[in-house]
Amino acid sequence: MARDKAPRQAAEVATDTETAPPLGTLPPKPKLKGKVYLAELAKLSVELSKLQEWIRARGLKVVIVFEGRDAAGKGGSIKTITAGLNPRVARIVALPAPSDRERSQWYFQRYVGHLPAAGEMVLLDRSWYNRAGVERVMGFATAEEVEEFYRSCPEFERMLVRSGIILIKYWFSVSDAEQERRFQARIADPTKRWKLSPMDLQSRTRWVEYSKAKDEMFRHTDIKQAPWYVVNGDDKRRARLNVISHLLSLIPYEDLTPEPIVLPPREPDRGYVRPPMDEQTFVPERY
Repeated sequence: MARDKAPRQAAEVATDTETAPPLGTLPPKPKLKGKVYLAELAKLSVELSKLQEWIRARGLKVVIVFEGRDAAGKGGSIKTITAGLNPRVARIVALPAPSDRERSQWYFQRYVGHLPAAGEMVLLDRSWYNRAGVERVMGFATAEEVEEFYRSCPEFERMLVRSGIILIKYWFSVSDAEQERRFQARIADPTKRWKLSPMDLQSRTRWVEYSKAKDEMFRHTDIKQAPWYVVNGDDKRRARLNVISHLLSLIPYEDLTPEPIVLPPREPDRGYVRPPMDEQTFVPERY
């Protein structure tokens, strides 16, 4: 069955860093300076707050899927987007491996319960696309299950869109060399070593298989109702700013920032006496 011809607004301008660049292309941009990054992020964060208020006030339902290579910058981008937002509006969903009970359910069932209600935005740190990626490559799903996913996923997503959900899908691409550098950095840093799972290590040895799986996944699921947007993740700072800017461009919003608040005066203590401080246990002040 021929898939829909999806608009490729971002994919057309993003560099696919998973393959060697064609001859004659421009050299990669230098890493973005920290000062420039923070200044631009501050501006975008204000706009994210406006978008959040618009989603809440207008009862929008937004789902953002973050997929891509291991160590491509998905988690960092999600944290950057949600850092200044209300967790009651912007919610991160990162599901563990399915239980035996969940494996017996309809494949999409475990994700449905995490979909947003009116006034919510859900950011999926990996999603139902596990089936087309890690489950396919690592043999956790049969060939028949993968084929069924290719048939069902576009219809599932069209159904979500028809129900009023705004569905946005980002694929984070990273070059072989940069992924290697980030993996080595995690190995060298005890505070980040937990980020390297056995599946991550397998993704290094099965780089080409994951590339083929991604290409096949795009062929079946890059639909006009919910196209894939590719993010060049080699420079984490640029990737975060590009994703936020692109996200803001996809959802028309207005500034509903509340009027300045006047802090009311504190009421009189009316004879309140604080209990003796030695009756309470304080955290030791070591710093």
